[in-house]
Amino acid sequence: MSFASQTAIVGIGATEFSKNSGRTPMQLATEASIAACVDAGISPADIDGIVTFSAEKNTEIEVARNLGVRELTHFSQIPHGGGAACGVIGQAAMALYSGAAKYVLVYRAFNERSWHRFGQGVQDTHQSPEAFDVSFSWTSPFGLLTPAQWVAMFATRYMHEYGATTEDFGRVAVADRKHAATNPAAFFYEKPITLEDHQNSRWISEPLRLLDCCQESDGGQAFILTTMDRAADTAQPAAVIAAAAQGVSADQHVMRSYYRESISGLPEMGVVARQLWDASGLSPADIQTAVIYDHFTPLVLPQLEEFGFCARGEAKDFIAEGNIELGGGLPINTNGGQLGEAYIHGMNGVAEAVRQVRGTSVNPVDNVENVLVTAGSGVPTSGLILSKA
Repeated sequence: MSFASQTAIVGIGATEFSKNSGRTPMQLATEASIAACVDAGISPADIDGIVTFSAEKNTEIEVARNLGVRELTHFSQIPHGGGAACGVIGQAAMALYSGAAKYVLVYRAFNERSWHRFGQGVQDTHQSPEAFDVSFSWTSPFGLLTPAQWVAMFATRYMHEYGATTEDFGRVAVADRKHAATNPAAFFYEKPITLEDHQNSRWISEPLRLLDCCQESDGGQAFILTTMDRAADTAQPAAVIAAAAQGVSADQHVMRSYYRESISGLPEMGVVARQLWDASGLSPADIQTAVIYDHFTPLVLPQLEEFGFCARGEAKDFIAEGNIELGGGLPINTNGGQLGEAYIHGMNGVAEAVRQVRGTSVNPVDNVENVLVTAGSGVPTSGLILSKA
């Protein structure tokens, strides 16, 4: 991973996070991108590379035109929805390190609440002989149609193997909402919850309750990345990309990898973890805070285990001891995460990691040197470590 520690995030920008933005996703993408340029202290005309999600509907040529970008020498996409959240950062870092671009823009913007609701599932997926459509035929006839239903299968098995309970999942939601309550940018600002609130929330797909499921949000988030030598001339302290990696494991499916020998872990995240530790030379003991992808609370637990913060099956105890809250051994999702701040496919979590490195988070963790970020779990995924320069 030769680009490790050679590139950095130097600009972050976002719109407000809401349930009805009142404007188009293109407006959101443009606003967030301009804000990232201002934060970095560069002109949009300096941008010569763009990396996006394959799920992004605001194409790079349209955003470039709206920003006044003169020319692009690199443009690429990373697939698999939220699994791309750190992959786009890694792809941008590789493009910069190779010399394919000098300043790379990364963004994600949508009206995922007011226009299109991801949580509604795949009921309308058309019949087709193409592989992506065919893959749903193995699960949809059995009533597994929505992301919550897909994750419920994993959660049930995890509970069976390790004795976890819905209260263990609820503690993740409580911690996220506690952090969101002090974050003015969070949708759930000043709205913490208790474990009792979690347990009283309605079932979505047992064992998942309403408060186990992330929000559906409108909003945009963008970043400017460049090389370390150019970062010295930008307006903000560099958040160094100490490592970035992607991962697919054997017999991978999109949130429905039910055919493995064991489904209580996330081996694709294990692939990411091994690469990050190897490339950075760091270990779990070197991470002061983390942003763990929290689209559904049950999948936070095996992520902590895959990265070695606790042994297999022991995440419930690690969480119950208060480790994931501010003041704990590994505070996570200090912005409120996707359950508390917003669901922007994990990109707002990357922004929070940058703020922790800069020391500008509304919930700063003491003596931050390295921050771990993970992307969507249950899908081909990615992760990164950001460090102080």
